Amino acid sequence: MNFTALLQAFDQSANASVTIPPEWAQGRAGYGGLVAALVLRGMRATLSDARPVRSLAITFVGPVQPGEPVQVQTETLREGRAVTQVLGRAVQNGQTMCIVQGSFGAGRESSVNVAAEPAPSAPPASECQRTPYVEGVMPNFLRYFDTRWTFGDYPCTNSRKREMGGWMRFDETFEQFDEVHLVGLVDVWPPAVLPHLKERAPASSLTWTIEFVQPQPVIGGDEWLLYKATIEHARDGYGHCAAMVWNAAGELVAISRQTVTVFG
Repeated sequence: MNFTALLQAFDQSANASVTIPPEWAQGRAGYGGLVAALVLRGMRATLSDARPVRSLAITFVGPVQPGEPVQVQTETLREGRAVTQVLGRAVQNGQTMCIVQGSFGAGRESSVNVAAEPAPSAPPASECQRTPYVEGVMPNFLRYFDTRWTFGDYPCTNSRKREMGGWMRFDETFEQFDEVHLVGLVDVWPPAVLPHLKERAPASSLTWTIEFVQPQPVIGGDEWLLYKATIEHARDGYGHCAAMVWNAAGELVAISRQTVTVFG
């Protein structure tokens, strides 16, 4: 099942649930970007009006097991004149596996207007080599994505560079690309600390905050997005990384921050 099929299965379920298949696994857990995207999908369905999502604060409490149903539960914490605060959970076997606190806010008049910094210089995706998918070596979910490494080095290369990333897109085309798809896509990159390892070791996101530029720049159904992450600090098995995402026109689309755990 590709990303579109999973969203359709979730939308058509009677209780906002879906079973993540094994091909969407990363190790023993379901792909975190997919889990967060499903929670956002459920949260948006509860809104009384179409306020755009401004930010998501995501905590991965436990691994969502592939092959077993996971349900999205939502609670509106407050609905003000401009901003709605929604709490979403991914629940499996009665236990909370992921918590998402979302802020949805309508625009307002303001004298503050600061443009984003320009996108970094990068060769076009067509000139970059596609990251090969090697079954049994790479996380299963990577088969559904196309990534082109542009910044930094590959994981487990004993690199000392602080930056990592490149071009990314789904390996399918969408009629409409929105923030749910963006959440599912951004998490495709491994934690930026992994290139510093000499050999393979477990690592995962502990917390993830993603902020969305609104109104969202237009993103085509098969458009490339550029991702660049920077390690800000890493020690004692934890890393703190910040990233930015631009569309093919160089417009800022999202800002991402992660606290990651690494066992190596």
